[in-house]
Amino acid sequence: MKTLETLAFECETGNYHTFCPISCVAWLYQKIEDSFFLVVGTKTCGYFLQNALGVTIFAEPRYAMAELEEGDISAKLNDQEELQKICLNIKNDRNPSVIFWIGTCTTEIIKMDLEGIAPVLEKRLGIPIIVARANGLDYAFTQGEDTVLAAMAHRCPEYNHCDTGKKVLGEIECLAKLNNDSKSIFQKERLTRSNLVLFGSLPSSVASQLNLESKRQSVFVSGWLPSQRYNELPKLGEGIYVCGVNPFLSRTATTLMRRRKCQLIGAPFPIGPDGTRAWIEKICSIFNLKPEGLEEKENQIWENNKDYIQIIKGKSVFFMGDNLLEISLARFLIRCGMIVYEIGIPYMDKRYQSAELLFLQHTCETMEIPLPRIVEKPDNYSQIQRMRELKPHLAITGMAHANPLEARNIDTKWSVEFTFAQIHGSSNARDILELVTRPLRRRGGFTPNSRSLSKQTLGH
Repeated sequence: MKTLETLAFECETGNYHTFCPISCVAWLYQKIEDSFFLVVGTKTCGYFLQNALGVTIFAEPRYAMAELEEGDISAKLNDQEELQKICLNIKNDRNPSVIFWIGTCTTEIIKMDLEGIAPVLEKRLGIPIIVARANGLDYAFTQGEDTVLAAMAHRCPEYNHCDTGKKVLGEIECLAKLNNDSKSIFQKERLTRSNLVLFGSLPSSVASQLNLESKRQSVFVSGWLPSQRYNELPKLGEGIYVCGVNPFLSRTATTLMRRRKCQLIGAPFPIGPDGTRAWIEKICSIFNLKPEGLEEKENQIWENNKDYIQIIKGKSVFFMGDNLLEISLARFLIRCGMIVYEIGIPYMDKRYQSAELLFLQHTCETMEIPLPRIVEKPDNYSQIQRMRELKPHLAITGMAHANPLEARNIDTKWSVEFTFAQIHGSSNARDILELVTRPLRRRGGFTPNSRSLSKQTLGH
């Protein structure tokens, strides 16, 4: 019997060469529809949100900047009074159900007591105020969402064991009538016990796909963190199972386990058809259910995407590290036939990502591809030296390094694009492949369906 190779981890001393974590506001304010996000920082933070995210003052998004001035930093102004004025204006103008205060590097440096001020103003204004620290000193790009969800977990209502799954029974009976499926009726009791909450911010369409995939396997998803509306937060407590959909939510997972006493389902993340299948299979195993039809569906998706897979098969890729999605994306690309030289990642929680790491090992063994090198907090200068030696076909990198690498004849793809793209679930595998193959197709001058097209017809 062949022994499974062990992944090798290294840790360098590089800084966080990533997008600022306050950028999580860009997708969270859209996900939580009745929220308002107040970023407490300097003008630099405001310029970043407006320019980097392409938001204009005419769009009137549900977030704003509380700009710190010299009086705030020198403690000449009263922080509580200033924040009260701003929050009162927000309440009168927008009337949100909840206000999020997002701390930045400056609030950390001057030791602004946001957690102490928030409860006082919450009582005065009669509106929930949640504090989340998303500073770039302590957190990488996507960990901004992690801090917000961890803070939200404390506001979720308590789960009551006597509160049986009436909602579940009603939905399953309705589903059974529509499908004329007596089997669903017999599975009502099992579904009632499937108190599953998923955590991670996904577009509503993608979340609905994962809900449907679970329901097909007789697993009912009782709620999401975050929910679309603040008053729809899921109930948490003993007897509730939680499962993450993103690999950068380790703080949220820890909060759910230690503070809310939930049971964490450690599963690979639903990125790619292989990851989605493994994710659902793990959930089913917890509830003693036998999954049906997953292998056939996965094989069909691989078949449907073989035109893209042929482009990247046998080619090499190097992850410089940016958004903490690197392990899951690398595993998916290895399954597609690519060789991954190195996986740089800003932060690695081996406990939370243990199932994904084990799945990565098995995927490498199945595809007979050497295990990649995993480097936490990589030093970019050292990475550039390694890339000169390895000469990968593609580098997935932050925007700062894309042009220098292109000048060295290495095709690049911005890692931030994977953060904002719909990459979760089986049906979105083609979107990942579209992003990965675009720079290779631009150089080769062909598309998946026709290799004769000129470069001018392909776009960026």
